[in-house]
Amino acid sequence: MKNRITGRSAFLALLKDEGITHLFGNPGTTELPIMHALKDHPDLTYVMAMQESLVVAIADGYSRASGRLVACNVHVAPGLGNAMGSLFNAKFTGTPMILTAGQQEQGHGLMEPVLYGPLVQMAEPLVKWAVEVTRLEDLPRIVRRAAKIATTPPTGPVFISLPGDILNAEAGIDLGRSTRVDTRVRPSDEALQALTHRILKAQRPVIIAGDEIVKSDALAEAAQLAETLGAPAYQCSTPYGAQFLSESPCFMGALSRLQKQVREVLSPYDLMIVLGADPLRMSVYSEVDPMPDGLSMLQIGLVDWDLAKNYGAEIALKADVKETLRALVPALKAAGGAALETRARQGITELASKNWISKRRGLIEQISKAKATSPIDPDWLALQVVEAMPDNAILVDEGLTSSRQVLGLRPHRDRYGYHALASGGIGWGLPASVGVSLANPDRPVVCYSGDGSAMYSIQALWTAAHHKLPLNVVIVNNGGYRIIKQRLLAFHGDDHYVGMDFVDPPVDFAGLAKSFGLEAIRISDPGELKPKLSEAFARPGAKLIEVMVSNAVN
Repeated sequence: MKNRITGRSAFLALLKDEGITHLFGNPGTTELPIMHALKDHPDLTYVMAMQESLVVAIADGYSRASGRLVACNVHVAPGLGNAMGSLFNAKFTGTPMILTAGQQEQGHGLMEPVLYGPLVQMAEPLVKWAVEVTRLEDLPRIVRRAAKIATTPPTGPVFISLPGDILNAEAGIDLGRSTRVDTRVRPSDEALQALTHRILKAQRPVIIAGDEIVKSDALAEAAQLAETLGAPAYQCSTPYGAQFLSESPCFMGALSRLQKQVREVLSPYDLMIVLGADPLRMSVYSEVDPMPDGLSMLQIGLVDWDLAKNYGAEIALKADVKETLRALVPALKAAGGAALETRARQGITELASKNWISKRRGLIEQISKAKATSPIDPDWLALQVVEAMPDNAILVDEGLTSSRQVLGLRPHRDRYGYHALASGGIGWGLPASVGVSLANPDRPVVCYSGDGSAMYSIQALWTAAHHKLPLNVVIVNNGGYRIIKQRLLAFHGDDHYVGMDFVDPPVDFAGLAKSFGLEAIRISDPGELKPKLSEAFARPGAKLIEVMVSNAVN
């Protein structure tokens, strides 16, 4: 006979068997069966956040900082509605996530009680799969399928609606077993040969690196490809992770999201080699196309939607980036021989005066001219944060305009050392840094956030304080939405900034942090930045450093 088990306990047992160690949530009435069952699963850590958007963002940060499947539970229709912005972010980054929401009991839901909504239809646009459990006996199959779908490239969130009667029912059911689909595939010999031949034929190749390099742990292999060819490498135009080793002699930095500028950067090249990316994802409209005329493209990656999505690819390979590069680099060396070695040396020598390392020296010199400026210059603050951070620290970046130079200052050395806002939906940084810290308890985490972004999710500070995380939150306080002011001025020539300031009254971030249980300090003297930041970063515990900076628009 099968062991009898309640739906609520079976659900938690299934999550644990799928590798889940933390359940991120915000409890409501329809989630009470799960809360009731948690006492029987003490090895599952429940992480409470004070609003559903934070729940999903914390889980998103945890997954991005660990590469693992995550699970989060939110409240019925309004709770799922609250979570949608963060779910949009998770969809953008392909975060493997099982999102669940409690649903009213079947039959009772038909009467459309308070808080009822069609959860599956609400979630469907932002997930790979959405389903409601209608029989307890189907629960194991649904959870197993959800975990498999979420973790199979292209990875992404899935949604399960959990009616109360299913969670409270009891039956003898088989919990089944976990499955992971191994997608570490390399191209066929014929495709690899064609790829090798085409790359060697190019006179001026350029490499564009994307997030699949992080997901497939291919940082070393991508750098090796660039150095084998002596070719420049750029992060793609949405560089929200550590997508290339910054200190490689071939790394040039990140492409911007300005079409004219990107077109100028790419114009000298005759072949673009794209590794795991939508390479030229822009932001605002421009009449200029970022892809230069006549630039051929090769594309490698497992996210088939991104392959030749906007520009035709001469060769497009649905394959794992790491496995492909492990086969491609030796093939290039064998076919290219001494001529390729000579060409690579020459290429690396030519790049030395303009690569990331060289640019960083010039950038530091330029920024340092403002070291005594008062109010504090945001670029000087960014440099001081980077220099004060411990070597093994992780940076979570949602500084927007105030962190515009961060990618040029702090080197990527491991795939989980840097995480930034990807989709543009602000408010991600604070809660994501909580998840990042939970996933990396032995590494200090620095969250660098603008004041406008922080106010979307300030309640996340409570969760950081509650779990006593080694998390340092730096809030850049310029008293408004600087990026919107910049764009109003640039696009419309208008400096009448309606609804873009919060100085009457001003927001007291240090005071807010203290109310949530964090240590907090405020810095307004540029000379105090380095010592106070270094001291704060060295102390244990969660803390907030509010830095008052210039509110100049440009």
